[in-house]
Amino acid sequence: MPLTLGGKVSAVEIWHSLQDLEDSQRRDPAGGPLVGGSVVTIGMFDGIHRGHQKLIRTAIARARELGLPAVMVTFEPHPLSVVRPEAVPPMLSTFAERAERAAALGIDAVVAMRFDAELAAMSPEEFAQAILVDVLHARAVAVGENFTFGHKAAGTTATLRELGEVYGFEVDVVELLAEDGTVLSSSVTRGHLRAGDVGHAAHILGRPFSVRGCVCRGAGRGGRELGYPTANLYFPEAVAIPADGVYCGWFTVEGGEPTGDMIPGVRYPTAVSVGTNPTFGDERRSVEAFVLDREADLYDREVTVEFVARLRGMEKFTGVDDLLQAMARDVARSREILGTPAPHPVAHADNAPGE
Repeated sequence: MPLTLGGKVSAVEIWHSLQDLEDSQRRDPAGGPLVGGSVVTIGMFDGIHRGHQKLIRTAIARARELGLPAVMVTFEPHPLSVVRPEAVPPMLSTFAERAERAAALGIDAVVAMRFDAELAAMSPEEFAQAILVDVLHARAVAVGENFTFGHKAAGTTATLRELGEVYGFEVDVVELLAEDGTVLSSSVTRGHLRAGDVGHAAHILGRPFSVRGCVCRGAGRGGRELGYPTANLYFPEAVAIPADGVYCGWFTVEGGEPTGDMIPGVRYPTAVSVGTNPTFGDERRSVEAFVLDREADLYDREVTVEFVARLRGMEKFTGVDDLLQAMARDVARSREILGTPAPHPVAHADNAPGE
C-alpha cells in the first residue's frame, strides 16, 4: 500500500505484519513483491537517528547494485515488551513515523514484525530460514555490528554470516556511528531528552526531535485568561518527550484543509511548554504549543511539534502577572532563536507617521 508523505504519495510498500507480506506473495506467487529477492536491514530503528540512517543507506546502496528492493524490518511492539516488560523504554517514534523517515531515505518496503513469545523462542537458525529466506527471500542482509537475534539473543553477526553461507545470502556488518567515544544511539538520545537537552538529541537524530499527535482541549486558560492560546497534546508514558520546561521550536499542521491563517505542511515558529501547570494546579503532563502570530482552530487536528532549544525549566509563579511576564520573555527569546521578528503593527490613517 502506498505511504503518504507530506501530501505526496511514495512508492514504499508497508506491511504491518509478516503475515500481510506472506499473504501478498501467496496471492501472486509468480510475481509477488519479493519474488526476485530483497536486500534486508533489521532493527528497532527507534527515531531513525544518524546511526540508523547509515545502516539504512548501506542496505539501499546494496539493493541498487543488485537491482532488488531494499526492505527495512522493524518490530512492533518493542521486543523488550515480551522478554523484559519492565525495561521497555519510552519510544522516540511510532511505526508510522519510522516508515515515513525510512521512505524518505529511499527504502522500498517496510515490514513491522510482531514480536511475540513464538518469535522470541526461535533459534537463530529458525529465524534465518523462516523469515530471512522463506518470507523475505533475502539475497543480502545489512545489520549493525551489535546486532543479535534468536532465542535469548544467541545469534550474533558471526552467526548471521555463517547462516548466510548456508542459505545463500550476503551479510554486511555496518560499524556503529560514534563521536568522541560515544556511540550514537536511541538510548543516548533518550538521555538527552530526559535532561531537556534537545540540542544534543537533535545532533544524534540529524534533525530536531519532534512529537506528533492530535490537539485536545485543555483547561482553556491560555487563550481566555492569559492571551496565549495553546494547542495542547497529551501523550502516554510510553512516548518519549523532553523534560519539563519551556522550549522554542516549530509547529506543523499535518494534512487536511487550511485552518484560520495556517496552511498544512508549513512550519510555524512556536513556544512550547512541557509538563504540568503548577500555577493553576493542573497535574496532567502535556505539550502545549503557542504558535506565534497565527490564529486557527486546531482542535482535533493532527500536528507535529519540533523542539529546537530549551529556554528555561518549569516554574511555579506567585500570580498571573509574574506568569505573563515570563511568557512574554519566552516568546521574545523564541523569536530571537528562531529568527522570527515580531510583526509590525498595521498603520491606520489616524495614526500614520507625520500626522
